[in-house]
Amino acid sequence: MSKHFETEAIRTQLNRSEFLEHSVPMYLTSSFVFEDAEDMRASFTEEKERNIYSRFTNPNTSEFIEKICKMEGAESGYAFATGMAAVFSTFAALLDSGDHIVSARSVFGSTHSLFTKFLPKWNIETSYFNVDEVDKAESLIKPETKILYVESPTNPGCDVLDLEYLGNLAKKHNLIFVVDNCFATPYLQQPIKFGADIVIHSATKMIDGQGRVLGGVSVGRADLIREIYLFSRNTGPALSPFNAWVLSKSLETLHVRADRHCENALKVAEFLEGHEKVNLVKYPFLKSHPQYEVAKKQMKHGGNIVAFEVKGGIDAGRKFLNSIKMCSLSANLGDTRTIVTHPASTTHSKLAEEDRLEVGITDGLVRCSVGLEHTDDIIADLDQALKA
Repeated sequence: MSKHFETEAIRTQLNRSEFLEHSVPMYLTSSFVFEDAEDMRASFTEEKERNIYSRFTNPNTSEFIEKICKMEGAESGYAFATGMAAVFSTFAALLDSGDHIVSARSVFGSTHSLFTKFLPKWNIETSYFNVDEVDKAESLIKPETKILYVESPTNPGCDVLDLEYLGNLAKKHNLIFVVDNCFATPYLQQPIKFGADIVIHSATKMIDGQGRVLGGVSVGRADLIREIYLFSRNTGPALSPFNAWVLSKSLETLHVRADRHCENALKVAEFLEGHEKVNLVKYPFLKSHPQYEVAKKQMKHGGNIVAFEVKGGIDAGRKFLNSIKMCSLSANLGDTRTIVTHPASTTHSKLAEEDRLEVGITDGLVRCSVGLEHTDDIIADLDQALKA
């Protein structure tokens, strides 16, 4: 019987052991034992489906993956030590030398570095289209193009891409459509419904939700995940059992946390939009957002990230950060605690100024990860820092 999202998040669990525990235990073991030589042989040849070594599979990571697969509507998945391990391993497993990627230009700084500095070492090139020119993506497709990649909403500018349009484009050209769904989480958006073949998450963010552990996951078509699994089994970017246990527990409250995060974020965005010290605000569920209708079509709520530009450029941006009293200054996001970040000098500092400006990362841009504090307190801190 099909269950609701919230129920699947809470009731998807490992089978109970002989101790009949109610809460799933941690399996902090590097390896697993075999009954005899034949059991060991059959296990390594994959005639048997069982745990062998925690770099391959572990009960805790398997539970975490199963939950994400059910939430995203995916066939299979693999969990990683970090979100960037998931991004790199997905591309490394699915691409060969000479292959080509078409990507939205607005991607996380480390992903941009992967596309421009590291994948070219293996003769893998990337062509970018702007988020406001999605219709030009098709013109970049070449015979050697294999993957179409986007983040939506984007980091840090909160742009939204039409996943249905891009999913149809990928299908038309027989491309693998990969979507980074980190900002939205599986609760707010399920890209597979719109044609994605692989969905990636940095579980470090909203999935954990409390700034405790690192983690990543890729889920999607079973045949593609099989390639990612084989690559990762041999290269070793596996998620630790402890972190998997923490993240699986966190998924039980994701829907509750996300609802409140989004409620707070919309109030913060509406406040900032009317502030005299702010040039512009981008939040997917603000009616002023350029892709508001697209966001409403494919997202349940607008997420917890608000991007806004402080008047006065780099100096005003620094003064704002230095004047913050309650909110945290951190490179993380998706935490219970509100976090403000200055992308131009931190997460995207390795981008050339021209590249930053092309994706809307101006000197005064601030990324606010709205937390679960009382909204009045969040707004009061942002207001006093803007007026300082």
